Amino acid sequence: MAGLYLVGAWLLTQVASTVLPTFDVPGWVLRGLIITLALGFFPALIFSWVFELTPQGLKRDEDVPPEQSIAPQTARRMNHMIIAVLLLALGYFAFDKFVLTARREAAQLHPTIATNESAATANSKSIAVLPFENLSSDKENAYFADGIQDEILTRLSKIAALKVISRTSTQKYKSAPENLREVGRQLGVANLLEGSVQKIANSVHINVQLIRVATDEHLWAESYNRKLDDIFGVEAEVAESIASALNAKLTGAEQQLLAQKPTNNPPAYDAYLRGLGQLGAVTENSLNAAVHSFEEAVRIDPKFALAWAELGRAHSMIYFHYMDRSEARRTAAANSVAEAVRLQPQLPETQLARADFQYWVLLDYRGARDILEQLHLSWPSNADIVQDLGWDSARLGEWKKSAEYLDKAISLNPRDLYLRKSAVGGRLAMRDFATALRMLDDALQIWPGDVGLLDLKAQAFQATGQLDQAQTIVDQLHPGPDRDGLNAIVNQAILRRTPAIALPYFQALGKQAVVNLSDLPDLMGFANLLELSGDKTKARAMFLKARDAAEAALKEQPDNALPITLRASALAGLGERDAALSGIDQSLGLTANDARNHGTVEEIKARVLTRFGEKDRAIALLQHLLQISYDGPGEAPLTPALLRLDPDFDPLRGDPRFEKLCQEQQP
Repeated sequence: MAGLYLVGAWLLTQVASTVLPTFDVPGWVLRGLIITLALGFFPALIFSWVFELTPQGLKRDEDVPPEQSIAPQTARRMNHMIIAVLLLALGYFAFDKFVLTARREAAQLHPTIATNESAATANSKSIAVLPFENLSSDKENAYFADGIQDEILTRLSKIAALKVISRTSTQKYKSAPENLREVGRQLGVANLLEGSVQKIANSVHINVQLIRVATDEHLWAESYNRKLDDIFGVEAEVAESIASALNAKLTGAEQQLLAQKPTNNPPAYDAYLRGLGQLGAVTENSLNAAVHSFEEAVRIDPKFALAWAELGRAHSMIYFHYMDRSEARRTAAANSVAEAVRLQPQLPETQLARADFQYWVLLDYRGARDILEQLHLSWPSNADIVQDLGWDSARLGEWKKSAEYLDKAISLNPRDLYLRKSAVGGRLAMRDFATALRMLDDALQIWPGDVGLLDLKAQAFQATGQLDQAQTIVDQLHPGPDRDGLNAIVNQAILRRTPAIALPYFQALGKQAVVNLSDLPDLMGFANLLELSGDKTKARAMFLKARDAAEAALKEQPDNALPITLRASALAGLGERDAALSGIDQSLGLTANDARNHGTVEEIKARVLTRFGEKDRAIALLQHLLQISYDGPGEAPLTPALLRLDPDFDPLRGDPRFEKLCQEQQP
């Protein structure tokens, strides 16, 4: 009886754990079943010990005469039942092991489009806020409609019970698309919020409506007619009404957060809304325009903590993304964040500005992560926080955790091309090329023919030595003035030892009088191709040009690892061994706490050591590089296939230690 009970209970639990979640049964039902089965074991055992089944029914064991006992037959039946249940259990175990587990793993490895498309049915509290239509006669007021949409979305994302899609993914759609179901499927939501804004002089008219995607049902709609002086509470009212319509309960803290008014000054708020739209574009010009708008907002209302926080973020973004590592930019970012902290230290936007300053300016990745992890608990639907956690984790060398965060960020921001590329880059860094290729195929369904995605796909094939497959993609790449897609073309030309194919793409850069820091990596690529082609004279001229450009950048940014590394590479090309290695070691010190870039610098050092014939040190470093994850100088890190094909490592060929590295399985 004990055997039958235990096996039956185990089988029942396994089946329930698979079936119940399919029907959205609450978790406490399964827990209750397990507890009941556990508590029932001893009573069942005692009952079977005390009582016996006879032809006359159930009797106490001591009251059954031997001639009435059917215990032997019962025992045989029980044994047969145990065998039958065991066979069922083994069958279920095999089904779970070889079918269900495979499906679960496939879902984990394929977390992008499939997840997004099924989310609409899986989460009834998911919502996307579509761009609000600007009905103002003055089209210059479009920023105002965008700002109102963004503020409503931000407040919704602070409600933990809701899943809210990022504005980056929604801004590409029309204000009122015709095929709501298709939009909902693409964004992975069950509900869409449409709206319009009309601003006339000092008056604002706002219309909003919440629509269930599956049925086109209008769950809620409202119109607001306000003066600019009284516009600040509308976003909170809309967010609370939507939460109520979707049966999403607000906590006390969330209610307080929604009720906060950022400012009581209409002109300051107007400047802030303009800055929000400019900040979202994330180009150098738009970020500088956002700085100007936020500065105007805090000049008008010096107590506007939200504007101070966004001003700090804008300065930090420019400092990091557009290489303005000047002391003036750093100080402006620090002062803006400090003022936001002084005014409203617990404001989520203030905490996000603090984290961005730690990450982008101070390069304190651990400190940034600590802030972001706490912030994520109270702001779970903010895609920026989740993706920042992904990037932070990679810098700290926690690549698997980074991939998990970036996959989650994609579910909140499924139509962000840069985010998709970042997630793929993480898989390449981990040498998980199969997953990277699947993710790229998913992304290419959304952005067919995108040069950046095709570039990454070609690099994935190159890293595994599949040059023919890479060539079919390289043939589709036609870089424009921005030279996007050039990495794969250059890699293919080097690996196939046909540098002349790639040289024409660099002619304009070679003639360029002034080389910016952002152009330096391409200039070094040009010099290396010339050297490989045998044109030593022109290669030397380009190495000199790269060295001078790097030194010019270092006058303003002496602690920037990028120009230090590029200068060292140029010096190596010029034959200056000691100066090159000294510069690389300096860069290694600056990137010691950055797992993404430290490996890149180590790879460059291995190439320099190989160039100057230091086989022992080069091979030892290559062995180390094959065991770690890192961003390669292009995207993919070194692999055995690349070691076999790359002409930079020709001096090592024939050495048994190097040949062994070329044959090892990828980690």
